Amino acid sequence: MKRLTGGTLPVDFFRMKKKHHKKKPGFFKVWSAKLHLWLGLSVGFIVFIVSLSGTLFVFKDEVQNVLRKEAIYVKPQTVKAQALPIEELRKKVMTNVPEKYPVSAVEIPLDKNKSYMFSYYEKSKKGWNYFGQVKVNKLIYVNQYTGDIQAVYNEKYDFFMLMKYLHWSLLLNSEWGPYVIGIPVVLFIFMLITGIVLWWPKNKKARKGRFSFDWKNVKTWKRKNYDLHNILGFYASFIGLIMAVTGIYFTYPYVKNVFNYALSGSAELKKEKDIKSPDSLAIKNSSVYDLTAQQTRLHYPGSSSFRIPLSGKNKKGKELKNIPVTVYQKEGRYSERHQIIFDKYSGKILLNKSHESLNAAEKYSNANYDIHTGSYFGLFGKIIWFITGLVCTSLPVTGFLVWWGKQKKRKI
Repeated sequence: MKRLTGGTLPVDFFRMKKKHHKKKPGFFKVWSAKLHLWLGLSVGFIVFIVSLSGTLFVFKDEVQNVLRKEAIYVKPQTVKAQALPIEELRKKVMTNVPEKYPVSAVEIPLDKNKSYMFSYYEKSKKGWNYFGQVKVNKLIYVNQYTGDIQAVYNEKYDFFMLMKYLHWSLLLNSEWGPYVIGIPVVLFIFMLITGIVLWWPKNKKARKGRFSFDWKNVKTWKRKNYDLHNILGFYASFIGLIMAVTGIYFTYPYVKNVFNYALSGSAELKKEKDIKSPDSLAIKNSSVYDLTAQQTRLHYPGSSSFRIPLSGKNKKGKELKNIPVTVYQKEGRYSERHQIIFDKYSGKILLNKSHESLNAAEKYSNANYDIHTGSYFGLFGKIIWFITGLVCTSLPVTGFLVWWGKQKKRKI
């Protein structure tokens, strides 16, 4: 060791040791952390409810197809070449399942082994919650060959229907309830973005612990909880953003307008004008619904089912000047659907608008629901959406526990 002349102290003694200061996070990351925390504490509970209810709704069709199998399918020995007239079946429904409101619609599957589905649906704008607003919502499965009622389901109190409206409006009035949900969902989008910013590693070395769990030497639940929030949150954030954006597409018209403009160059979707028919003053054909059903089968033989309104009104209560028949190409999917408009007196076709004839914005408008629920991507998509929904449900919980753990540590 080198020594100074005439001295006894080593030269190294006078050298300053380098101090390694932890690099402070940048301005953007600091404010992302604050925003992430504030938003999480303010709307975390609503995000939890919306995520959980939406997740439980994902496999509605699959579960109901099992639970309602006896109602969905008619007995093989009752199948005939021709079904009973729709008007006759409607009268049987009104007699056996009487309501003070008219039968709303019938959904007819092209599979002859499946029963017809008649529905009662009446909604009022009054009432501050879902239960006061929905007057009746019943689904009646009818054997179209015998006229027998196979089953009656009160959809108003069905578990999946309750989950749908809890997800959609917190079971509040559907006119303004979606806005109560919409604002927290918009904030949730910012939470996902700021979460990605906070997760993003500053260098290659920091990436190692960001993509997977390494709990070999971890003993505290706090660290495990932090990893659950951090790592699972990262993987779920991208699908979560799709869920959130497709959700506010339903709530806010300006979001829909942005999509419309981006896809078709116009903020508004083209609205079909009311079509006048020379038969509109004629006497109504008693078999008009059977004519519409027959024509629909001829034009779309490969479709899954089609829906005919029977009350003369749409779901919003507006009077229909004609009979708009909605054709669903695939079972459990709304993205590929066609529409045929019939004269309500003669049953003549006034307009036949296939899915293929729609522009990009119209196709997306039809597909948004399927994208939101994951059904657009088939069973695999539903599974991914379900898992993502579970993670999104957990994020407010794990995030709160991270914050709570830090608060307790500060008090010590």
